[in-house]
This record gives sequence, structure tokens and C-alpha cells, in this order.
Amino acid sequence: MFHRISSFRAAVAALAAITCAAGAPARAADAKIAPMVSLPWQPQLPGGMVMAEISSVAVGPDDTVWVLSRPRTVPEAERAHAAPAVTAFTRDGKYLRGFGGDGEGYEWPRVEHSLAVDAQGRVWIGGSFRRDDGKADDDMLLAFDGQGKFIRQVGRRGASTGNDDHVNLHAPADIYVDSKAHEVFVADGYGNNRLLVLDSETGAFKRQWSAFGEQPPAAATGSPANIDEARNTHNDNAKPFVGVHGVEVDKDGTVYVSDRGNSRVQMFTKDGKYLRQLFVNRGAKNLLSASGIAFSADPDQRMMYVADWGNSEMWVYDRRSLNPIGRIDGKFTGPHLIAVDSKGALYVAEVQGHRISRWAPKTP
Repeated sequence: MFHRISSFRAAVAALAAITCAAGAPARAADAKIAPMVSLPWQPQLPGGMVMAEISSVAVGPDDTVWVLSRPRTVPEAERAHAAPAVTAFTRDGKYLRGFGGDGEGYEWPRVEHSLAVDAQGRVWIGGSFRRDDGKADDDMLLAFDGQGKFIRQVGRRGASTGNDDHVNLHAPADIYVDSKAHEVFVADGYGNNRLLVLDSETGAFKRQWSAFGEQPPAAATGSPANIDEARNTHNDNAKPFVGVHGVEVDKDGTVYVSDRGNSRVQMFTKDGKYLRQLFVNRGAKNLLSASGIAFSADPDQRMMYVADWGNSEMWVYDRRSLNPIGRIDGKFTGPHLIAVDSKGALYVAEVQGHRISRWAPKTP
């Protein structure tokens, strides 16, 4: 997610050269195949350790691959052997260390969901658990150092009062840390309808916005309950965000926010001024498409990758023109949150697939 230095520059240029007409393909079956190659990646777990359902992946400044999983999803008979919720691996999948779970001074998420690693190597974690009474919701964000030592918690479990709450989150879906600006961008979208910006050193509220840069409604509606609900609000000018699920900032400082319930990615300045939007696999059977976002590792970040969770597809776009290049020809199962390392490899956390898949631009 950070520290992007390309060794795939020629390959990325080749991808850009085949960009097709503007606008996202309506159906996966109609889309061109993006020239990407699979680079199999298998976590090498020690001593009979079992990997649980995987929700997120991030890449640290030293190219360590960080994986967030959900140990509670391991069958009870094997749960004692579940890998820690947060695990670190080399690029080749060698296990380095892990941590996670309940501890002193913080509230661990009930459903592990989002993960980011900043330029200092700090690990940021959010959860997505919600229930009707709200008393146990994952309304917090946690920060640890790279060895698992607790640093900070922002918000408290079950404490959110909605979009106007400047202290608590409400089941945050994704995290991006702008280390130079000391800011954390949070897709606060499972319970709320906002992109939230916090001070990375104190956790203090700085600003927020929703679709088209407008302020979110006081009464939070969160993520759509089902596909029919998403379909009822699905139009070019839909407001507010519905299921804010991903956030990424490019090298030019543009903030990309995936508004999954509206099948789109919207772009903003860092202050929340609306710039433009891109619809992702619009018209597909499942409208809950745009999830994780990442950029290619070349100096110009010419490619934008978008995970289409609802339709189990991965899409590649030209970052500047937003023209679609095509879909990655892989058998994905619930591609969720994604990251790119310094050598250009794309890591895809597949929730329902219980795996990390790895891809790279095809060399000419």
C-alpha cells in the first residue's frame, strides 16, 4: 500500500498502451482481459498453524506482507491452532511473526476487517462487527508497532452516535495513512456514510465528507442491507455514500473512495473537494462492486486496481483517464482489500476464497 518504487515500469507502460474506450465495462463477460500474470503466493505457517478467513492485506515500507485474518472463523476443533489475527510474511511467504486478540488497554474487534501499515511500520486495524442494539459494535481504530505493542485506540466499542460523532467510528471498512501529513483516512462505511480524516499522532478528528464532498447525514444509514436496497438508490447522483468500503491516496494527493453500495469510486482533493467518479462493473448482477483500491508501483502510478467483491472480479484502469484496461483473468472468490509492493506485485485478499492471490503486470 506504501513505498511504491517500480521494477515493472515497462510492463505497466504496456498495460496502458492497450487502454480501451472510456467508461467501465458493463459486464465482466464483455471486458477485455488485462495482461496480468499470476504469481502464486502461499503463507508458510509454522507448526501446524491454521490460517483463518482472510479479510485484508497490506505491504509495509520494507515490503513485509501483512495479513489480517479472523481466527474465530476457524472450526472449533482447530481453533487452538489458528494463526494470530495479524501475521507478517516475507514477499515469498515466509512467516515472520504475528499478534492480535484481546489485550490490556484496548478493545480488539469482534470481526477483523481493515489493515494498514504506515511509513513508520505501525500497524492500524479496524473491525466491522455490528448488531441491532449497537452495544458491541466495532466503533474503534487500533494502532500497534510492528512487534505488536499497543500504541493507541481511537473510539470505543459500541459508542458511536452516528456521522456527527467526532470521537468514535462505526465499523470502519478501510484505512490509509498519509505519513507525511500525519493523517489517517478512514472509510467509515459499515455503520456510517463518511470518509473520515484523523490526526495519526493523536487520533483527533480533523474533517469528514460524504458523496460529492457534501457532509454526511446526521442519521447514519451505513452499508446496504441487501442488493435490492442498493439497487433502489443506484443512480449517477446518488447521495450519500452507501457502504464506504475503500480508500487510497495517489502520488498526486488525490483521494480515491470506493462507494460500494453505489458501484463507484469517487475522487477528491485531500480537503474533500469532489473531482470525478468512476462506475465499476455497473449493471452487473451484484451492485456491491467497488471494494479495495491500489495503484501500480511505477513512478507515475499509471494503473489503478479495483476489487469487485460482489462479482468476484478484479479490474484494471488507467489512473489518469479512468479508461478501463480490462479484468484480471483469475478465479477470484470475494476479492476484498488489496495492496501493491515496491516491485509491482498486487496482493488480493479473498475473503470467501480464504487466500491471498498475487499478480503482476505481464512483461512485454
